[in-house]
Amino acid sequence: MGKLVIGLLFAGLMLAQDNPIRVIAFGAHPDDCEISFGGTAAQFAALGHAVKFVSVTNGDAGHQEQGGGALARRRRAEAEEAGRRLGIAESEVLDNHDGELLPTLKVREEIIRRIRQWNADVVLGPRPNDYHPDHRYTGMLIQDAAYMVVVPNICPDTPPLRRNPVFLYFEDLFQRPNPFRPDIAVAIDASFDKKISALDAHVSQVYEWLPWVDGILPQVPKEPAARLGWLSKRYAQEIRPAVRAALAKWYGQERARAVRHAEAFEVCEYGRQPDEKEIRRLFPMLP
Repeated sequence: MGKLVIGLLFAGLMLAQDNPIRVIAFGAHPDDCEISFGGTAAQFAALGHAVKFVSVTNGDAGHQEQGGGALARRRRAEAEEAGRRLGIAESEVLDNHDGELLPTLKVREEIIRRIRQWNADVVLGPRPNDYHPDHRYTGMLIQDAAYMVVVPNICPDTPPLRRNPVFLYFEDLFQRPNPFRPDIAVAIDASFDKKISALDAHVSQVYEWLPWVDGILPQVPKEPAARLGWLSKRYAQEIRPAVRAALAKWYGQERARAVRHAEAFEVCEYGRQPDEKEIRRLFPMLP
């Protein structure tokens, strides 16, 4: 049985190299994609598929002591290191100010061009009802791009896609106007350590800014190994019943019960509407 599994994995890797699935994920800030999609992205990359992260702002406001260009440069370097640790193909940070993002035509065109340039099969981003205005507007910008990526006269300098990608939302806990619906759930137990390693690269955020905002900065360990353990506990999110039910759909009841870490995604109604067969093709880590 072990040889059979190894053979199937090898065959899948060879297929991915010949015809890789192309995934692009947008976050409002340089650590957002890692938080919501890091474990799944690592699995895509390990299977030989092409993953790109894009931060729509440069993160130049997200710190209690630093700011401006120096912080933006620091966060861009953190994002690049996080991408390297995940094994993804590319990580890009756009030069829009943190905390000042608006759903303008200019930024929409930046997003349309990147989706086209990546020739994306799957596009991910936040839902447009998040607590943070940058997150909300990133979600709105992704929605606004969902149809325009196939319209030739929009951004005519970049060839349009011939087929609309599948657009997905990251999981969140917000209830209004509608709660998150876990259409797809991916078990990330095997890649959770890689996700934590990628988050560990965002030192300015996970060990400085976010603990300061939450009033727990004194709790952050100083020693690297202890920090990783602390970070693992902080991001070991409890799997909600709806996500556990989605895991059962995709993995079967027995395997779903054993999953400790998962990431879930909702299909945006503005993109291509995949059936179960296509979802399994686009998420080859699903059994």
